[in-house]
Amino acid sequence: MSKESRRREALVYHAKPQPGKIKIVPTKRYATQRDLALAYSPGVAEPCLEIAKDVDNAYKYTAKGNLVAVITNGTAVLGLGDIGPEASKPVMEGKGLLFKIFADIDGIDIELNTKDVDKFIETVKTIAPTFGGINLEDIKAPEAFEIERRLKEELDIPVMHDDQHGTAIISAAALLNALEIAEKKIEDVRIVISGAGAAAVSCTRLYKAFGASAENIVMLDSKGVIRKDRENLSKEKLEFASDRKIDTLEEAMKDADVFIGLSIADVVTPEMLTSMALNPIVFAMANPDPEIAYDLAMSTREDIIMATGRSDHPNQVNNVLGFPFIFRGALDVRATKINEAMKMAAVKALAELTKEPVPEQVNIAYGETKLTFGRDYIIPKPFDPRLIAAVPPAVAKAAMESGVAKEPIEDWDRYEEELLQRLGNDNKIVRLLHNRAKTNPKKVVFAEADHLDILKAAQIVLDEGIAEPILLGNKETIVELMKEIDFEADVVIIDTKTDACNEKKKQYAQKYWEARKRHGVTFYDAQKKMRDRNYFAAMMVNEGDADCLISGYSRAYPTVVRPMLELIGKANGVSKVAAMNLMITGRGPMFLADTSINIDPTAKELAKIAQMTATAAKMFGIEPVIAMLSYANFGSSKDERANKVGDAVAYLHRHYPDILVDGELQSDFALNKELLQSQFPFSKLAGKKVNTLIFPNLDAANITYKLMKELNQTDSIGPILLGMKKPVHILQLGAGVEEIVNMTAVAVVDAQEKEKRQKAANS
Repeated sequence: MSKESRRREALVYHAKPQPGKIKIVPTKRYATQRDLALAYSPGVAEPCLEIAKDVDNAYKYTAKGNLVAVITNGTAVLGLGDIGPEASKPVMEGKGLLFKIFADIDGIDIELNTKDVDKFIETVKTIAPTFGGINLEDIKAPEAFEIERRLKEELDIPVMHDDQHGTAIISAAALLNALEIAEKKIEDVRIVISGAGAAAVSCTRLYKAFGASAENIVMLDSKGVIRKDRENLSKEKLEFASDRKIDTLEEAMKDADVFIGLSIADVVTPEMLTSMALNPIVFAMANPDPEIAYDLAMSTREDIIMATGRSDHPNQVNNVLGFPFIFRGALDVRATKINEAMKMAAVKALAELTKEPVPEQVNIAYGETKLTFGRDYIIPKPFDPRLIAAVPPAVAKAAMESGVAKEPIEDWDRYEEELLQRLGNDNKIVRLLHNRAKTNPKKVVFAEADHLDILKAAQIVLDEGIAEPILLGNKETIVELMKEIDFEADVVIIDTKTDACNEKKKQYAQKYWEARKRHGVTFYDAQKKMRDRNYFAAMMVNEGDADCLISGYSRAYPTVVRPMLELIGKANGVSKVAAMNLMITGRGPMFLADTSINIDPTAKELAKIAQMTATAAKMFGIEPVIAMLSYANFGSSKDERANKVGDAVAYLHRHYPDILVDGELQSDFALNKELLQSQFPFSKLAGKKVNTLIFPNLDAANITYKLMKELNQTDSIGPILLGMKKPVHILQLGAGVEEIVNMTAVAVVDAQEKEKRQKAANS
C-alpha cells in the first residue's frame, strides 16, 4: 500500500462510520418513563443527597470509580512533537480505547489549551472530582515532571504520567529477567542510558529502586555524556550526571553490561556492541526504528539479550502491558495515589508471569511451539490473557500494604474472577487470529477478485502480512478497481476467460476427469467446469498452486459448496462436513455449529459435529466447553428430537471422554452457570462457562447466529467449514471487508494446522 493510500485509510478509519473511537453507552435501563424518572428528576436527587452527606458516596452511586481522565496539552505527541491540544485528540482517544479493551476502564480524553504549568495543574485539580484517576500523556519535559509531582501531592486519586512510568515498569521487568538469564546482579552491572527525557529519567530511577548503583550508570543526551562538570544541567539531568571522564556513547559502551535506548534510530554501531561485556543486555526502544536494527544486533553478538519497542521482534517493551492493569488495581482499592511500591509490584508481577507456563492460546497466537522463559522471552506478550489477573492484584496488594488503599479487597479469589470476566467483548481473539496467520502466511486464491470489497480485503491481508493473495476474475475489471483503491502491489492475477489460461485449464480438466470419470463426468464436462472460477480455484488448491481458497461473496452458499465437496472432498475419517460460526460476544468468544450445512443431523452426526467443533475451537487457542442444545433438559422430554441430542451426548461421553460436553440442555441453562449449578448440579457443565453451542438442526443454528449478529450487532466469523481435506472457506453472500479479512485469516490458520498435521503424520 502506498503512503498516500495508508494515509487515506487512516483518515477514513477515524472519520467513519462516525468520527472518533469512543462513545458514551448507558449502563442503566431507560426504556420507560419510570426508568427516566429514576435516572434523572426526581429520582436522581436521592444519590445527590447521599453524596452531599459524604463525597465518597460518589464511588457508590456514579461511574467515578471506573473513570480515568487521559489528559494532555499536546506538547510532546508521539514522534510528532508540539502539535497542540486539538491535534493530540486522536491519540488520547486511542489511549482511552486501550484502557477499555485491556482493562475495562472508561477513559475520557481531555485536551488542555495551555502550556502554563500552573494553569494546567489548576485545571486538572478543578475537574478531578469527576474522575477516579488521572493519566497524564504526551506532555513535554521538563514541565511533565513538575506537573506530575504536584498533582500527586495535591490530589487524593491515582495520578500517573505513562510516558515516564509505563516504559520504566515494563523495561524494569524485562531487565530483571534478562539479568537473571545473564547471571548478573543489578547492583553490579554497568548501565548506559541513551536519552534523557521523561521516560529515561523514570526508567533510571526505577532501576535504582531495584538496586542499580548510581556510580555504574551513564546517561547521555543529544550533547553526549551527562557529566557533573557540564553547565546548565536541569535538576533531573544533574541527578544522573556521571563523574567519569568520558564524552561519547562509544566510550560509555565499552565493557557496559546493559544498554537502554530511549533516543533515536541507529546511534549504536556493531563495534559498540562488540565492545560490551559478555552476555550484553540491549533494550533498543526507539520507535519505529531502534537504536540498532534487531537483525544487525543479533548477527553481531550471539550472546546478546535484546528487546525493542517493535511487535515484529521478540521481547517487545510495550506500555500496554502496564498502564491499563496498574490503573485497574489502583481503582479497585480506591488508591489515593500510584506510589513506588505499586509500580515495583507491577514490575515483579510482570517478571514472575514470564516464568510461568504460557497458555496454548498465546503460543498459537505467536506461532510458537512453546514459549518459555529465556533470551527470546523475557517479558509477557501483550495478548496474554493472564495479565489482567496477575498485575492488578499485585498493584492492589501493594496499595493496601503501603497504606494508600481506601477500599481494601478481602476476597482475592472473587476479585480474580471479576477481573477475568472483564475481558469480555474486546475482540482479542480476532487479534490473536491475525497474529497467528502472520507467523506463516499462505497463498490464498480469491475466486471473485473482480469485486471491490474482495480486492479491498486482499489489499489488507497483503499489507498486514496475513496472506499472499492470488486474484481470480476478469483482469481488466480487477486492474481498474485496483487503481481505484491504490492497490499497487505486484500480485498474481488470473483470468480464466483468456487464452493465456487455456493450458492450465486443460491440465486441471484432465486431473478432474481422472478423479470423477467413474462418477458420470465426461472429459468435455470437466473442460466446461474449469471455466467456472470456483472449480478452477478448487483445482488450484488441489494441485498446490494455492494453499487456501476464499469464495462465496457473490453467489449463493450451496452453489459454492458443491464444487468444493466434489473437488476437495472430506478429510480422512470425516463422514460429514459441517460449518461453525465464531461469534464475538459480550461474554467472550462463542462457537456455534452446525450453521450452514447439515439440515437435520442424526445423533451420531451431531456427535461428530461437536467433535470437529471442539478441534476447531482449540485451533483458536480456546479449550471448548460444549453444550448440546435442545428444547428439553436431561430427558425431560421423551420426544425423538430431544432423545437425539441425548444420544449424541452419550456417544461423545463414550468415545471422546476428554471433551467437556453435556446435554441435552435448554439454551438459558447452558449460558447461565449459576442456574445450571442450582438445578442440575450433576452436569459436567455445572459451574463452568460454556463457550460452544451445538444445535440440534440447521434451522436452530442458522437462525440463532443471524439473530445474534443483527440484533446484538455481534461480530461473526464464518461459516467456517469443518472436515474438509484442504483449507477452503466460503463467505456469506455480500460479506463485508472485515469479514472477508477475518475469513482469510481463518483459511491461513487452517492451512497452517493441516500442514502441521501432515508433517506429523509423515515423520
